[in-house]
Amino acid sequence: MLIRDDAALVGGDLALIVLFTGSSAETIAYFKDQGVRVLVISGDDPRTVSGIAEKVGVEGADRYVDATTLKTESEVERALTCDSVFGRVKPEQKKQFVIALQKAGHTVAMTGDGVNDTLALNAADCSVAMAAGSDAARNVAQLVLVDNDFASMPKVVAEGRRSTCFT
Repeated sequence: MLIRDDAALVGGDLALIVLFTGSSAETIAYFKDQGVRVLVISGDDPRTVSGIAEKVGVEGADRYVDATTLKTESEVERALTCDSVFGRVKPEQKKQFVIALQKAGHTVAMTGDGVNDTLALNAADCSVAMAAGSDAARNVAQLVLVDNDFASMPKVVAEGRRSTCFT
């Protein structure tokens, strides 16, 4: 997930929930250069997610949250403000995270590939699925990355910026 605190990226605050691929480090660095804070939300073990996030350069990856410990809405909101890596996140919680970020004034974009991502993809302001992902994820997403490569995201942002300049 990426968060930006001004309108320069795509017209508002942005949060993007990401999938990791081989080229993720460069893509994470691109978004970081754009002033975007990366948050990772996964159903996997938080220690595993943290290790991968650290390898690709996600700031604060060493501080991870086991989402099963988040019991209240205020705990979720606080964690989303302070932490960057979340593991053991259930599908309903992914949606809750998207909505909490939206309530905090962020525009939320999400990448996902599984049935477990569909609730959050559907709730996000912009949803991106991988072509090799589940039919459910592709069907709810507004955009499908046919090359299945997160490295395409900077091009997607550039195209979005180009198109909004002509509207």
